[in-house]
Amino acid sequence: MQDQIKQPSIVLVRPQMGENIGASARAMWNFGLSRMRVVAPRDGWPSKKAIAMASGAGRLLDEAGHYEDVASAIADSHFTLATTARARGLTKQIYSPEDAIRIVAQKIGEGQNVSLLFGPERAGLENEDIAQSNALISVPVNPEFPSLNLAQCVLLLAYEWRRAYKQETTTHMKMAKLDWAIGEETDHLARHYEERLEEAGFFFPETKAEGMKTNLRNMWSRLPLTRADVRMFHGMLRQMVRWKEKGP
Repeated sequence: MQDQIKQPSIVLVRPQMGENIGASARAMWNFGLSRMRVVAPRDGWPSKKAIAMASGAGRLLDEAGHYEDVASAIADSHFTLATTARARGLTKQIYSPEDAIRIVAQKIGEGQNVSLLFGPERAGLENEDIAQSNALISVPVNPEFPSLNLAQCVLLLAYEWRRAYKQETTTHMKMAKLDWAIGEETDHLARHYEERLEEAGFFFPETKAEGMKTNLRNMWSRLPLTRADVRMFHGMLRQMVRWKEKGP
């Protein structure tokens, strides 16, 4: 395996068919990717159908991480891109596959952990999943037939990775790096603000609360936060709460 080579994690979110998981593993291994993470697969894990379909790439499945939700799957990621073929109501930077993978290679060359999210076959990623990503990858498919098979989408980005990796990582490997926040830290920050804003009655009316929380999560993930930024935002909120509780 090529685990010692810096590379993105391929995160399959709620995949519905074991065959597509296996085909995705084959697509990854065709282009030298080996880090698969599977989030809440519909038919459970491990999957015999995935193993049968993976053929010579079965070791990817043996070593794949299994997670209950997106937040835990990207907890150690500094930068996460979500794939989508349709317009969304969330404000995100959108990249083509080629441009996205160029950025991925650059960030990995600077020492960051990067994850690529792929949604379930039927409808793709939900807004709650996308809100946890930093940016989007939009594949320019036929608008009259935008459905793209899961393994095909993985294959497309794996191919772009193979093209971009050597050039970008050698160019950026020696650049000075910042101490970027990882997904777990951003998630903790988002939950901290949600809890305090809930206590303050901010999420009103109740019918709009979930949408407001998703938009707030989307804002946090859109910001290029360092660990120092995260600590500062936590500290600001704690100080405001102390000031309020202290009274006049």
